[in-house]
Amino acid sequence: MLIGWIACFFTVTFAHALEGDAYDYRLLASNKTSAMEREMNEAADLGYRMEKVMGGDTAFGGSEVVVVMSKNKTAPAGARYAYKLLATNRTSTMQKELQAAGEEGFDYRDQTVFKTAFGGEEVVVILELDREARTKRVRYEYRLLATNKTSTMQKELQQAGEAGFKFVGVTVSKTMFGGKEVVSILRKEVVE
Repeated sequence: MLIGWIACFFTVTFAHALEGDAYDYRLLASNKTSAMEREMNEAADLGYRMEKVMGGDTAFGGSEVVVVMSKNKTAPAGARYAYKLLATNRTSTMQKELQAAGEEGFDYRDQTVFKTAFGGEEVVVILELDREARTKRVRYEYRLLATNKTSTMQKELQQAGEAGFKFVGVTVSKTMFGGKEVVSILRKEVVE
């Protein structure tokens, strides 16, 4: 009898634990980064958080950025996260935009590449701001490395690592002017 009660208890507990693991998903797709940023922030206002991004050709949309966002069904609704999308085929512009966002507290989440209407490819970086963590005043310093030689990238990565930067992402993109480039992003946390 006791064994039956124990088995019943664990069955109910396990079933209840499984209920807590249910998720809602939102799949977003757009060929404009401004539209994607707006859609991501609208979903974030409903409690969704970005999971993964991929750029590429979709069946009906052409070259698009595709983002999957999720929300735990048992989590309280609320706008905890905010997102910024940075997209450019000029690495100097991306470095400036990354640094400005890092100073606001935006943390790197992911990056991808997608084709532009002008024949090149843009690197798209998604950054996330945790509104609940803003009281800590954590900021980020970013370093963007871009080169067409992997041996040069190895040296630059090593130097950045020795300066305290942590690697967070890499893509290979093709620009109209510079050819193929390996683009790496590194980050250093700055606590104020």
